Parts: sequence; C-alpha cells; structure tokens
Amino acid sequence: MDSSTNLASTGLPTQKKDIMDVKDVFELRSQGRLEEAYVAIRRIYANDKGPRASLAMFWTARDILLKRLAEGKTDEAKRILAALERMMPNVPDKEGRAGRALANCRDRMAVGGNNERQRAEGPEHLHTGAWGEGLAAAYLREKGYIILERDWHSGHRDIDIIAAQDETIVFVEVKTRSSRDFADPVLAVNLQKQRNLQLAINHFLKSKHISMAYRFDVITIVGTPGCSNPEVEHIEDFRLPQPLYGGGRRWR
Repeated sequence: MDSSTNLASTGLPTQKKDIMDVKDVFELRSQGRLEEAYVAIRRIYANDKGPRASLAMFWTARDILLKRLAEGKTDEAKRILAALERMMPNVPDKEGRAGRALANCRDRMAVGGNNERQRAEGPEHLHTGAWGEGLAAAYLREKGYIILERDWHSGHRDIDIIAAQDETIVFVEVKTRSSRDFADPVLAVNLQKQRNLQLAINHFLKSKHISMAYRFDVITIVGTPGCSNPEVEHIEDFRLPQPLYGGGRRWR
C-alpha cells in the first residue's frame, strides 16, 4: 500500500499560538521543524518535568543532537548529550526505547568526535541524508511505530531504520533528495541495493533470533534541511528478492 503525506497539511494553525503545549511540539517534530520544536519544548520543560513533557524533551533534544552532528557542530552536540544524561531519570521507558536511543547517541557522538572535521567539510548530500532519516523516524513515531534501531550496520551494509508496528518488524530504507529534477528518490533502491538490504535484514533476524512477521518499507523525502514543507512518501511492503534466511518471509 502506498501513502503520500505532505507534512505541512497536518501542521499547526496558521495563527501563531502564544503558548505551545507538548502536543504542539510533537506536531512540529512531525513536520521536520526541529528547531522550533526544540525552542518550544525547552520553555515547557523549564516548568513541567512530568512524564509527557520529559518524553517530548528527550526525543526532540535527541533529534537536535543528531542534526548538530550532521552539521559538524560536535561541541553543541556534546552539551546536548550531557543534558540528556542528566534528564534520563525523568524519562519514561528509560530502560527501553529511550535508553537504547541514548546509547545510540553515545555511539554516534564517538564517531562524530573522531570525524568532526570530515563531517564539517563533508558533502552536502550527507547532511541532507541525515536530516531525511531524522524526519522519517519522526514521521513513523507519529504514525504509532516504535523505533527499535537507527543506522544499524552489518559489515558494510546498513539498515536506516528498524521499527515495530503491532506484531510486525518493519525495515525501512530512507531516500532523500533535494528535488525531483533528476530522478525520483525511490529509483535509488535498485536491485543491487535491494540485495544488500536483504542480506542485512537476514543477518539482523538471525543474530536476534527473530521469527515474527516482517516487511520492508521505503520512505522517500524531497526537500532540504530547514524547508517548511518537505514531501514524504511512505511505500509499505516494498518487494525484495527471495530471502536467504529462514523459511521465507511471512508478510503481514
């Protein structure tokens, strides 16, 4: 099933609110307006450290940390990581998703710290790709998915996002382009890429001893960091070659 979403169409009211609440913060995140969401939740969290506000603060700050790393701003990312560490006692599910996300941030910081100059001088498409993956993860969370892993690696192969929807594991490839002038982003998921993804998926399932149903999705994003209305298309159940592991794919 294919579904297209223009995030601007589900945005906040055009009339600016004087006071934002946690729901508004999640709405801003779903639109990719991370900087605005970060400003809003910091104001809210200064006075409200309840479970819902803490959860919104954690995930928004996590998204900003990854964004700062993609921008090569490692010093600021370090400060955000330290703040995340301090606030963890207030965060629901700190032993589950939030805890895994914090561990992932530490790992990403280690990589970012070792390659700060390379990131700062890196190609623009790397920054756009990191932004797109963050936006795709926010989109999935708003749709009720649970994000299990981001940027999971198996040797030189990787899976952008691994999520759960009900009783199904969902492996997600994210393709981000600044425009459609040259080609649709989904065309980048060619046969060779699909074969590499299948090998990575097989490795994940085998290493985790997972036998539950799974599928492969593609999310394409057209836009650039900071744009107000990126185009997001979610293609569910994108067909991969025949699996190599287990008794065959069990589709939902």
